[in-house]
Amino acid sequence: MALPPSPVLAPQSTFKHVADRTAFPVLYAIAFSHLLNDTIQSLIPALYPLVKETYSLSFAEVGLITLAFQMTASILQPVVGHLTDKRPRPFALVGGMVFTLTGVLLLAYAGSFRSIMIAVALVGVGSSIFHPEASRMAFVASGGKRALAQSVFQLGGNAGAALGPLLAAAIIVPFGQSKISFFSFLPLLAMVVLWRVGKWYLRMMALRTHRQARQPALQRKQIPKKKVVLVVSMLLLLIFSKQFYLASMTSYFTFYLIDKFGVSIQTAQLYLFLFLFAAAVGTLFGGLLADRVGYKNIIWLSILGAAPFTLALPYADLFWTAVLAASAGFILASAFSAILVYAQLMIPGRVGLVSGLFFGFAFGMAGVGSAVLGRLADATSISMVYTVCSFLPLIGLVCFWLPDQKRFG
Repeated sequence: MALPPSPVLAPQSTFKHVADRTAFPVLYAIAFSHLLNDTIQSLIPALYPLVKETYSLSFAEVGLITLAFQMTASILQPVVGHLTDKRPRPFALVGGMVFTLTGVLLLAYAGSFRSIMIAVALVGVGSSIFHPEASRMAFVASGGKRALAQSVFQLGGNAGAALGPLLAAAIIVPFGQSKISFFSFLPLLAMVVLWRVGKWYLRMMALRTHRQARQPALQRKQIPKKKVVLVVSMLLLLIFSKQFYLASMTSYFTFYLIDKFGVSIQTAQLYLFLFLFAAAVGTLFGGLLADRVGYKNIIWLSILGAAPFTLALPYADLFWTAVLAASAGFILASAFSAILVYAQLMIPGRVGLVSGLFFGFAFGMAGVGSAVLGRLADATSISMVYTVCSFLPLIGLVCFWLPDQKRFG
């Protein structure tokens, strides 16, 4: 994959052209790396039916595995984003993949619940390093098409999340946990791609320094701090509703299908793939529309628009469960890129911090959600999880109080 040529020795008229155009080869490279990263991540929940049976785990312990991964993946992300806002580190992504590789190998040969927890925590550390800086690179490569760039980036991640269950059903479930080691080539391949992207990013950093030296800083309208805190809090509440529902699907949908409809593990994984594939398509669709119709409009439609489908799902047969789950995944997933760009506009100049905060919060809520819903499933039933979660998209009503993006100045 050929990346754009270096602009450092170009004439001044070329600088603006390079900085203001969308660098699609770079976006595709970042999205491909995201695919590799999230394929590894999605192997973790895809393993749950296998490890639950092998190690005689409760649903609560399954939830704790997700919590171990999501917490290391979430707590560090705002810290990484804050540090890279001050001093971008283009090759930190390669180092993050070292943690991921170590976690994959340990997970393949883990022989206890505790070692599984350590392995997934290492994968989470790698993810916490990857997401903030990769999101910043997508922002730099966007050429102004911010939601589209974030959606292309997210599409890679969602596609990887969809591939994980398929690969688990084809390789890990029939051949055993040790075959996870087969997937160690994924972080190695990601290291090669991210090294090349890092070299491009170094050139863009030189270009940005050159432009800042020649042009006066643009003055933006300052948004009151209290308003920023209020709006960001509402956005995080929307992320909470979205991620709690997605956590119910990624962690427990296979158990729900097996329990309610008596399908096999492999068949349940295929239905999970259908949900995740729909979410991947929805991510790209939301990004294509958000830059045109406005970020607030997409956020509103994406969160609240999923409610009719989630509310109907607990009462549907197998066929309509698949249809409703895919529809809910498509609609819910279209929101994240718009939420992230909306927040970046609220807090200009802090792309890394905002990306780390929102990715980290999303990962954290997914982990907490998995643990809480696991407890709920143990205390009641797996069906009750989907009855309770069906109301979460109604939180989208808070979009009514979000200011229009035109007011950001």
